[in-house]
Order: sequence, then structure tokens, then C-alpha cells
Amino acid sequence: MKKQTKKANTLTKEEISRYTRNFWKILIGAILMGFLFIFSVGMGLFGKLPTFRDLENPKSNLASEVISDDGVVLGTYFVQNRSNVRYDELSPHLIQALIATEDKRFYRHSGIDYRRTFTIIFYNLVGNRQGASTITQQLALNLFSEGRARSTGKRIIQKFQEWITAVRLERNYTKEEIITMYFNTVDFGAYNTYGIKSAARTYFNTTPDKLNVQQAALLVGMLKGPGIYSPVRYPQNAIRRRNVVIDNMRKEGFLTREEATRLKSEPLITDMRISNYGEGLAPYFRAVLKREIQREFNEMSITKADGTPWDLDRDGLKIYTTINSKMQLYAEEAQQEWMKTIQANFDRQWRNRDPFQGDKAKLLETGMRRSDRYRVLKQAGKSDEEIKKDFNTPVPMTIFTWEGNRDTTMTPMDSIRYNKLILRNAFMSMEPQTGYVRAWVGGINFEHYKYDQVKMGTRQVGSTAKPFTYAVAIDNGFSPCFQVPNVPLTIGTGQYAWTPRGESVGSPITLRGALAHSQNFATAYMINEVGARPVATLTKRMGITSEVPEYPSIALGAYEASVYDMVGAYSSFVNQGVWVEPTYILRIEDKNGMPIYEKAPRVTKVLNSESAYIMVDMLKSVVDDGSGRRLRFRYNFTNPIGGKTGTTNDNADAWFIGITPELVSGVWTGAEDRGISFYSMTEGQGAQAALPVFAIYMQKVYADTSLHYSKGDFPLPDGGLTRELDCSKYRQFFGEEEEKLDDRLGF
Repeated sequence: MKKQTKKANTLTKEEISRYTRNFWKILIGAILMGFLFIFSVGMGLFGKLPTFRDLENPKSNLASEVISDDGVVLGTYFVQNRSNVRYDELSPHLIQALIATEDKRFYRHSGIDYRRTFTIIFYNLVGNRQGASTITQQLALNLFSEGRARSTGKRIIQKFQEWITAVRLERNYTKEEIITMYFNTVDFGAYNTYGIKSAARTYFNTTPDKLNVQQAALLVGMLKGPGIYSPVRYPQNAIRRRNVVIDNMRKEGFLTREEATRLKSEPLITDMRISNYGEGLAPYFRAVLKREIQREFNEMSITKADGTPWDLDRDGLKIYTTINSKMQLYAEEAQQEWMKTIQANFDRQWRNRDPFQGDKAKLLETGMRRSDRYRVLKQAGKSDEEIKKDFNTPVPMTIFTWEGNRDTTMTPMDSIRYNKLILRNAFMSMEPQTGYVRAWVGGINFEHYKYDQVKMGTRQVGSTAKPFTYAVAIDNGFSPCFQVPNVPLTIGTGQYAWTPRGESVGSPITLRGALAHSQNFATAYMINEVGARPVATLTKRMGITSEVPEYPSIALGAYEASVYDMVGAYSSFVNQGVWVEPTYILRIEDKNGMPIYEKAPRVTKVLNSESAYIMVDMLKSVVDDGSGRRLRFRYNFTNPIGGKTGTTNDNADAWFIGITPELVSGVWTGAEDRGISFYSMTEGQGAQAALPVFAIYMQKVYADTSLHYSKGDFPLPDGGLTRELDCSKYRQFFGEEEEKLDDRLGF
């Protein structure tokens, strides 16, 4: 029986042969099926794989950078806050931490670490779950997928796609390039932080090349789970993960045991700089710049090679501007220093007074109807009574103060009242010879008040318009020493009659004296002599783009213009009668450094060179002897400076345009609505409310010797002067001719 059983259990040679053949068939079939599956994945049957062109030009949302003339990144435009770095801009600690933690054999494999893969499969089978992706595979996932698949089946297919893409990446790029691309594409989770450059700034306010071991270890550690290892939300988790990375670096020989022990004992120190559009220098400028670039690209049909439009938020453009980061900082500091003071004065003025009495109550109603809150309530179908009730119900909110944001509770209507009593200010500074805008401050706080008052907004210019009338007179042969009556007068008759308001400092008065002391009667007399049309024409030629009507009242600034236009116009005086379009874009490059746009400013000869110089000389008198003389006695400027103050009716707008041989700068100060203003000319005039910003700015500019702005005098025009500017000599040699002209003009 035993022999029969043993024989029955013994396989025959035919059976062994058959089983062997079947085994090899199954094995070979499985291998063939595997190869066929991989081939199908490679052919894109389970989803599109990146093409060779895609590998050469991987797509990711890159922030476009706005770069100052001195190489500082002023800010970015982004959907994902991501900017690329080069390999030489990465701290060695970063590279060591990444390799020690994510891919120890990175330099010894070609995209797939087969030894590690089979080891990890074993670990996962016994329940010890671990990841097997190499750095190159993770890069493939970051670049060419929509994220990690959730279902097991899709994840298996995705894993094979990563393998194939990883091998292709290794064939196209060096190891250093792969490391760099990896750090540029990783997601650090919160605060819209993508890429190592953004992460270094967000968490440590530094750049990737300056990261120390602890910082590098923390950021690399976060890659395993940006949420759970966040140093902000879960600092203890972040420390533990950082220390794991430091241990990995020790095991790989990047750190000694003593170094690792010391570094792990150190506390977690972050310096958070959460990125938002309004932070950093020149936020108003950057907002205007973005609209300008989009408009230029549309008008000039500037597109990518495939015909699609450029996207400033995704295409990683480099926008090189004329702004100087130091001068921009000085301008913003000057504004803050002075506006704190003048706001305090303004608050004292209205402390026991209601500025919204009578007709001015409409300002609150208008402010309510313009608000986003009103539009939302209106769209929700709320009645007028319900909306008014909402606007008079206290709610928590954050308001602007010059001491910083303040959390409080007030009604939305009280919020409107509060904000309408906050003074606004705008400032621009440019070089008249090149047209380069060096500083641009469009408002006092971009977070709360986003409307740009440099270029987008216009206000009545007041007496800063007077030089245009005198320029026409000078260009038609009048001397700055010519005397005119300075008494009340009426121009025109009937319904077209115009009687300017003002005070006289004596009559007759020279044109130089009339401009220096901003005399209305003398200026009105002169526009009546030279005509409103020539003045309006010259004003437009000098770059004022807003409407300038051909009425005599334009002599006193009865029209609106922007700070941008006014600074450009005054630059024509300094630049020997040549108007150069204010320019703030130099060029734009794509992410690879290829130029796609360059800006050439328009240049126009608008005024005789000698006439322009005479106007500069007259504007110097404003500072030496007239309404701008506080630049001398209060701010101690001794170098040649000219300028013009401006104050509109009821002190609603305060202006100062200041000129030096190398810079022209304009300042405007006022409330959101012209109906809200200083009731005292002492506080509300241009010399008090606007001029100090220019003065503080210029003090800072001159103190910075690296900027190389001189304190020399304005150069004479080519060919010299043919007219006498010294009025004592003019009266001596030209008095007889002037008396004849006086008789002819009737005074």
C-alpha cells in the first residue's frame, strides 16, 4: 500500500515537463503583459505623457517679477507665489537635506532606484508603509500631473507614468538641473507658497542661498506633509520632523554627531513674511504697471510663439522698471513721516465739528452707494430700508491708522465717515532728461485705499498751472522783469465774465514776482494778454492728457490733472523745453531671458530752450523769495531748487512741484472728496500740506551718496541767453522800452 501511495504522489516526467512549460508560459506571458502595459502607458493609452517639447519646456505657474532699476524685486504677480532659482542660488544645506531624506542614491540611479523599489515593496507587504519615489519621480509628479491620484488603480498607472517620465527627465537634464527644477516646483502648502524661493521668504524672510542647516532641514521636512509639519500650526511636529532630517544628514556624512546633537537642541525660529499683493515697495505702481502691460500687449498684439496671450500671473515674466528701490523707499518714508503729522492736525480741526452738515451729508450717502457692501446687499434683493439698517448696525472691522491697523467695532456708516476724514497723498519723482520715473507713491496705504492717485486719479491743480501761462508770455517776448498790474479785474462780459479771487502784494508787479508769490490778479491779466487758447495748447503739448478748456480760468488751475502729467510737464522746463514721456517700463523678458517688449519714450520739443531756462529761473524765485521759501528756512536747502505751490478753493487740494537739475517731483495732498478740507489756509495750503513731503524726500536722496545726485545749478541753454534776467539791470537798460509798452497796453 505504501509503495502504491508513494508512486501515486510521484510526478511523471510528462507532468513535470508540462508544469514547467506552463510555468514559463505564465512567467513569460506576465513579463510580456508587463512590457505591453508599460508600452501602452508610454504610448499614452492610459493618459497623456509629456512630449519631448514638454520636457524641454515644463509648464508651471510662475510668478512674474517686477524688478527695480537697481536690481531689487519690488513685488510679483502670481496665481501661485512661485519664482524660480538657479542651482548656484541654493544653499548646500538644502541639497544635502533633500538627498539625505528623499533619495540617498540620487547620484547613482537614472530616474528609478530599482534596488530601493524592490526593498520598499517588501516593506509595504509586511505593513511598514514607505515611499519609493526618487527625486526625479517626484519632479515628474510635480510637473506633469494634476496631483497624486487617490484610487489605487489610478495610482498604479500614475506610478508607471512617473517612471517613464523620470527616465526621460534624466536623459534630458543633468542632476543639478533636476535638483533645481524640483526645488522650484514643490508646494509648501499654506500662504500660497510654491517653490523654495517663496518658502525661504515666507518662513524665514531670506533667500534660498542663505538658509542654514536648521532652516533647510525644516523646509525639506515639510515636503512630507506641509500641513501637519507646518511650523506655524504645529511647531512641535515641525521640530520633530526637522530633527529627523538632521539625523538623516548625519547618517549620510553631511554633519558630525556633535553638530547634529547641537542643531537638534536649538529652538524653532521663524520670521514670517506672508506674501500678499500690497506688501513690499511700490504697490500702487505695481498695480498700475500690470494694467499698463496688459493694455500694451493687447494694443501691440504681443503674444507667445503659439499665438496665445501672455499671462502675467503664470508665465514668469521679468519686468524691468525705472524705479529705484532706495528712492522709492525714501519717498514712502517721507510720505509717512509728514502725513502722520498733518493727519493729527486735521483731526484736531474736526474734533468738535461735524464736517458732514448740510449739503455735505450727501458725501456719506454717496460713499455708501459706492461701497462693495452696498452692491452686495443690493444684489441680494435688500430694500433701501434694510440696507440703511445694515449700514447702521455695528460690526467688527479693521481700520487704518498711522500707528497700524486697528481692530474695532463700528457701524459701516461710521466707517465711511472715518475714512472720508483720512487725508490722502500721492508722490512721483522722475529724471527730466530720460523720463525715468524713480519713485511712485500712489496713496497712503494700499491695503485700505487701493485707488492710485499718481496716474489714475486727477484733481484740480490750482496755482501749479500758473507757469504754463507765464511760459507762453516768455516765449512771446515778455521778460520776467516786465511789470503788470496786480489788482482785481474782470475778464470778458456778460455770462462769459470771469472775476478771479485773490489778494494783491502790490501793484504793479514783475512776472517773476507774480509767479514767486502766486498772484492771481497778475496771472489772470497775463492770460488775457496772451490768450487762453495758446496757454491751453502749450499745456496739452507739455503732456497734460486731461481736458484743458480754452477759458481764462485755466491760468489759475481751474481744471484737473494727474500728478504723473504735471511732473512730466514741469520736466520740460528743466529739460530745455523738451518733453520726454514719463517712462517706467524698460523691458520685459520671458522666463528664459528672451526680450519680448521694450519701451521707447516719446520725445517732443514743446518750448524754446531759452524760454524754458527763464521759466526755471522764475521757478527758483518761488523757493528763494516766494511761496516755497520754507525749503530754505525750515528745511535748510542751500542748493539751487525751484518749484511751485498750489492750493485750490477751500483748501481742498494742496500741491507742490519741485525741480532740481536732475529730478522733478510732484506732491498732492487732499481728502477723498473735495468737499472735505482744511478750514484754515495756514494748514491747507500747498506749502504746508504738500511741500514737506518733497523736502523730506530730497533730504534723504541727497544724504545717500550712492545715488550720485549733485547739488549743482541748472545748466544754461545751448547758445547762452539773449535776455536779461537781473531785474535791476533790466530796469536800467530796458526801462524806456517798457514805459512805451506800458503806454501801449494802457497802464
